[in-house]
Amino acid sequence: MGRSTRCWFVFSVLGALAGGLLFLNGAQAQAGDWPVWRGPSGNNIAAPGQNLPDRISETDNVLWVAPVPGRGHSSPTVVGHQIFLTTADDEEQVQAVLSYHRETGELLWKCVVNRGGFPKIHRANTHASHSVACNGTELFAQFENHGRMQLAVLSLDGKLKREMSVEPFSPERYQFGTGSSPALYKGLVFVAAEYEEGQLVAFDQKTGEKVWSIPRTNVSFSSPIVKHLNGRDQLLISGWRKIQSLDPLTGQELWSVPGTAASTCGTVASFGNLVFASGGFPEAHTMAVRVGESPEILWSHKERLYEQSLLASNGYVYGVNDNGILFCWRASDGEEMWKTRFCSKNSASPVLADGVIYHIDERGQFVAFRDNPEEFDKIYSTKLGDEGYATPTICGGRMYCRVASYLDDKRVELLYCFGKTDVASRSDK
Repeated sequence: MGRSTRCWFVFSVLGALAGGLLFLNGAQAQAGDWPVWRGPSGNNIAAPGQNLPDRISETDNVLWVAPVPGRGHSSPTVVGHQIFLTTADDEEQVQAVLSYHRETGELLWKCVVNRGGFPKIHRANTHASHSVACNGTELFAQFENHGRMQLAVLSLDGKLKREMSVEPFSPERYQFGTGSSPALYKGLVFVAAEYEEGQLVAFDQKTGEKVWSIPRTNVSFSSPIVKHLNGRDQLLISGWRKIQSLDPLTGQELWSVPGTAASTCGTVASFGNLVFASGGFPEAHTMAVRVGESPEILWSHKERLYEQSLLASNGYVYGVNDNGILFCWRASDGEEMWKTRFCSKNSASPVLADGVIYHIDERGQFVAFRDNPEEFDKIYSTKLGDEGYATPTICGGRMYCRVASYLDDKRVELLYCFGKTDVASRSDK
């Protein structure tokens, strides 16, 4: 679609809008929700039976599109009738949480949680790159500001209830900003605040009191995540040239293995009792570990997937490296099933629904391909905006994509909701 047509479509929709369960991660949510980064499964895999359209584009199967004020890279969090995003206004130095109506795209509320104190960041990053976590009754939103890592706690109607801080937080060597998202587990919320003197902290969700903390004295950007491995729950995080497993209730190290890189951004993925992670900087290293009585490194490759997380499904692992090459590896031994030139520079992670994997690169190139270890089985590609940094969210038969477009040289962020229009019309009756 040409730029003029795209502009007309976006402005038309914006004008119309202007007028008118207990999961392992501890999030109380319904089956059709996506309460935390990487979703209820923790693996960026949607629940079966999404029944998504055969094709989406800026004009195909769009249920609604809403403007997003400010700038951010956080992925949509979806709970109940609401969608939550973080955003930041660089000129006003304001960080906020937004809520949209899941069915209509109407902006329900905006809660400002911080003013001023913005740190220096990488030009490709934002001051709102952390995805919101929701336990069903409260929201947990992470931001860097005023030399600290802030964790704001909000009610579902947009009221700031309390906040916790990891202080100080003042990276000197790599002033790139942050992007790790909070994780939830059995009344705890985990915050990674890694820099030269950083730490990983567990707070009590209700009181805000610090339960435990461990030093993470490295500049890394990965999100912690809880997985059930070898018969017990384990808190996993990469970076610091290792994959580390902790007891989520105490912070005590269960095991660690060397690998990945000094700095990583991706979240640890898993399949069965296998875990997968990739670096980073300065090393290029993707690896797999079998978790048992003692951890065993199964395989490794000299591939750099820095900002992206891996996707593990049905015994295979998919990943897009920093050069835009898509790989499919066998999970058990790392054998390369296939690889293909796939995209330009990319930061978002692939997401899987009903046998189809979806991915967007930093130029807004959106690709759908089948979960097929035999060959790269592309279904279609299209353009969604001019920038795509946020990983799409898929739940309740809908796909939510946060992108940015340049309209008359002005950058505008948009939140798209895609779904089968005939299904939507029937559900409204």
